Amino acid sequence: MGNLIGRGKEINRLNKVLNEKEAQLVIIYGRRRVGKTFLVNQFFENKFDFKFTGAYDRSKQEQLKNFTLELNHQTNQHNPVPKDWTDAFFMLRSYLEKKDPDEKQIVFFDEMPWMDTQLSGFLPAFEWFWNSWGNSRDNLIFVVCGSSTSWLVDNFDHNKGGLFNRSTCRIFLNPFNLYETEKYLNSRDIYWSRYDITVCYMIMGGIPYYLRLLDRELSLNENIDMIFFGKRAELWDEFNQLFNTLFKNSEHYIHIVEALSKIKSGLERSEIAEATKLPSNGDLTSMLSNLEQSGFIRINARFGNKSRGKTYQLADYFTMFYFRFVRDNHGKDEHFWSNTTDNPTRNSWQGLTFEQVCKDHISQIKKKLGISGILSTVSAWSKKGNNTETGAQIDMLIDRRDHVISLCEDKFSTQQYEITKEYDGSLKNKVAVFRESTGTKKTIQVVMVTTYGIKPNKYSNYVGRSIQLDDLFEKEDT
Repeated sequence: MGNLIGRGKEINRLNKVLNEKEAQLVIIYGRRRVGKTFLVNQFFENKFDFKFTGAYDRSKQEQLKNFTLELNHQTNQHNPVPKDWTDAFFMLRSYLEKKDPDEKQIVFFDEMPWMDTQLSGFLPAFEWFWNSWGNSRDNLIFVVCGSSTSWLVDNFDHNKGGLFNRSTCRIFLNPFNLYETEKYLNSRDIYWSRYDITVCYMIMGGIPYYLRLLDRELSLNENIDMIFFGKRAELWDEFNQLFNTLFKNSEHYIHIVEALSKIKSGLERSEIAEATKLPSNGDLTSMLSNLEQSGFIRINARFGNKSRGKTYQLADYFTMFYFRFVRDNHGKDEHFWSNTTDNPTRNSWQGLTFEQVCKDHISQIKKKLGISGILSTVSAWSKKGNNTETGAQIDMLIDRRDHVISLCEDKFSTQQYEITKEYDGSLKNKVAVFRESTGTKKTIQVVMVTTYGIKPNKYSNYVGRSIQLDDLFEKEDT
């Protein structure tokens, strides 16, 4: 496991799986390119009793042929291609029964959703295999992996048939955080400032596959030009491949994330239906759930835990960057990113995306505030203004059990952030409107999350706590 960066929680969980004395059915979810296969391969040191990977958009017969080739290679036998998946799993069972029953047996099915082609009978065959034999084998660890999180959730977590409550371990693999991203880049001899690493994170997120494309001999701007904006660049067609391989009716999913990309604070369900012209029915509910489960969008709760008025916000950095810059600029200027260093649109994008970075590092923010052990909820709040009342919007509130509400403001800049008279007035207005509208009696603490801290002046004392970029790079407790 020497090549693994981070993944401490996942490693601890898999170690427990190894030490269990009953059969284990392990389900590993996560966005495509996030490193699920790499984690499994590294943890088990590529020592599997059998490993099989599904092929995208291939027929049942092709999948069965591939399965048989892998099994024959593993066993040095010449089994014929079975007629269906039931026969295929019986072949696997027969092979495993011949191995030492006192040794752990590791079976890994990667991209299992791709095996379940239309009318293939794959899932009923797997149910039969597991329920009639697999779950009684105390030495068996069966690992299931797939990028189609919605398929895994529907067929394992929400299964109402033979696989109901059968999984013994579920791991959702998140992208790297800033700490892990820095460690990964350093492992590849890339030593950038934390400012540049954060900008890189705003573009690629903590997706190892994307980070692996970075060239240590180039600057950040040169890398982004090479990977995104050159003709036939490394990721020139990644967006369409990503959605086409993850979702059926991918054009509907693309319409949803495109609509969300235009409104940084997110949209309510009815607003999404209106913007996309998609019917506001169960299909829309399912698509929103699939996007949320796959990590592409987040659901922002409203202050007070009100179920009504919750918003859906685009949360995948690559997708945000694609709609903001790549889609309309790819191939037009191979040095687009280097030539727009001081572009106002780019500066605005950085400011807005930094708010997302802060939301994804809420545990580091709580740690810096000294409230990691205090029960708290994170939410958003807004009030529309009118002719007689002033409106206000707060993107991140930490409502704490110690009767304090931390109102977080996030500012990304190249130097210490200077609070002006106008911004001071805006902050005080937010606090006043929030207190009056919600009727809260709790103490309100203004928290500023900035790149390099706050420049001291006559307005800076209104800020209760200051958090800097370095604090977001703190290692998360495992």
